[in-house]
Amino acid sequence: MRWVESGDVRLAVYTDGDPADPTVLLLHGYPDTHRVWDEVAARLSGRFHVVRYDVRGAGASTGPRDRRDYGLDRLMDDLRAVLDAVAGGRKVHLVGHDWGSVQGWEAAGRAGLRERLASFTSLGGPGGRHLADFARHGGRRDRLAQLVRSSYIGFFLIPVLPELAWRSLVPRLLARRLRREGAPPRDGHPAPTLVRDARNGLWLYRANLRGRRGRAEPVGPPVIDLPVQLVDAAHDPFVTPALAGWCERWTPRLWRRELDAGHWAQRARPDTVARMIAEFVAHVEGASPSRELRRARAGAARRAFTDRLVVVTGAGSGIGLAAARAFAAHGGEVVCADVDGAAAARAAEGIGKELGGTAWAAQVDVGNVDQMADFSRNIIAEYGVPDIVLNNAGITVAGPILDHTVDDWRRTIDTNLWGIIHGCRLFGAAMVARGQGGHIVNVASLAAFAPTRLLPAYSVSKAAVKALSDSLRAELAGHGIGVSVVCPGFVSTPMAEHTTYVGAVRRDLAVRWPARRRYPAERVAAHILRAVDRNEAVVPVNLEAEIGYALSRISPRLMRTLARLG
Repeated sequence: MRWVESGDVRLAVYTDGDPADPTVLLLHGYPDTHRVWDEVAARLSGRFHVVRYDVRGAGASTGPRDRRDYGLDRLMDDLRAVLDAVAGGRKVHLVGHDWGSVQGWEAAGRAGLRERLASFTSLGGPGGRHLADFARHGGRRDRLAQLVRSSYIGFFLIPVLPELAWRSLVPRLLARRLRREGAPPRDGHPAPTLVRDARNGLWLYRANLRGRRGRAEPVGPPVIDLPVQLVDAAHDPFVTPALAGWCERWTPRLWRRELDAGHWAQRARPDTVARMIAEFVAHVEGASPSRELRRARAGAARRAFTDRLVVVTGAGSGIGLAAARAFAAHGGEVVCADVDGAAAARAAEGIGKELGGTAWAAQVDVGNVDQMADFSRNIIAEYGVPDIVLNNAGITVAGPILDHTVDDWRRTIDTNLWGIIHGCRLFGAAMVARGQGGHIVNVASLAAFAPTRLLPAYSVSKAAVKALSDSLRAELAGHGIGVSVVCPGFVSTPMAEHTTYVGAVRRDLAVRWPARRRYPAERVAAHILRAVDRNEAVVPVNLEAEIGYALSRISPRLMRTLARLG
């Protein structure tokens, strides 16, 4: 910690890491101090020179004698003084949250400061001139929605009452809000000086917003000719996506990323926030962009699944192979997994040679929990958390229920149900932890809602897959992760040839029916891609599946009658 003088205030400045490394300056918001960045700073300091300071009137920093000196001009003087003290003449990578983000936008557009910045990352706050321009030119509904979320500002602008509220009720409300966001109070945040900091910080609003609400700046926001990373917190109660996106109009070099978090994302998801900052800074410093960063580049022309990592099980043949190729044809990077390692390798090789895509092969028995745990861990370590997981692998045992052995049941349930449970559980948990959404597709069947006496174990497993998918969709919706269950009817794939037949079942008829149907796996793959794009819940594929799904809802009795004829 060191002191930096700026006018009549003393700023408490804190540094971590090697000063020879690129400098990352973290600016806090209201009513926080530099301690709100503790977790992120700890994760960045091994690679970067991390600088934080308490803004004037917060934490250990002193406040100005004149309360009007909380205006942006004085805040920019503070930032300039800190840069003089710690940057050593080098450009810094600025990261701002809340009012720290407001300061960052201002600095990035000001002559004399923007030349000292290498990049800017914004979390949870537009620039003051962006806000004014949005208030004048934004869509009516968007402005009303933001007005509701910003109603607290009107309260902050009135005298006396906000100070009294911070002495009584508001600290408890803040603690409750932090717990709800998954960032419960801990030592250092909120700071022991919270009430004093909050009362002083009210003048950030009064000095910068009083008398300016609803009025645009004379010349509008400046064009920010810096690499800018905009992190949208999906559950931020104070900033609407429309307002956050308004900044995009004046940032030609913009990377926009979404995060499943509330306002205090750096507290609730420090791993993800630190990774986003590190990836962006490293790229600006000359490193190749990560897959996620390439995907975040605003304005870039791309195919539907460009820079998406897709994991497909059962990719060696049939629907899995067709879907893997379809994702790759639309820009996805695909992991082709199959219990037959040679088939998985052929699938990946075909994607590379025939489609010019990117694919890797993996061998795994989805019904084996240990293999699936190793598989998911290896995929995440080597390629990253998948954006899309297609749980497709399955087997079929055909014949009367009384002719099914215990082993027939166990093999069917292990592969068709447990395999999908393992994929959902392992990759779904990683998607939630990453906090950037994703999609899980589970392949069931017409048999999920149209039972037949000839496929009892298969029908049970697929009905369970549909129930699993419905439950998982409800659970993951709040994390921005979609779940679809795809239910094909008869499809021309090798599955019938690989089916185990028990009892008095005509194998030749079972093989002949799908072939005669002439419904190719590629058409199922198209439905799968559309389900991901549109976040569809239940997708019956082809005519018999659509009829079966409709009848299962209209007349379950009729479906039970038809099951006797199957």
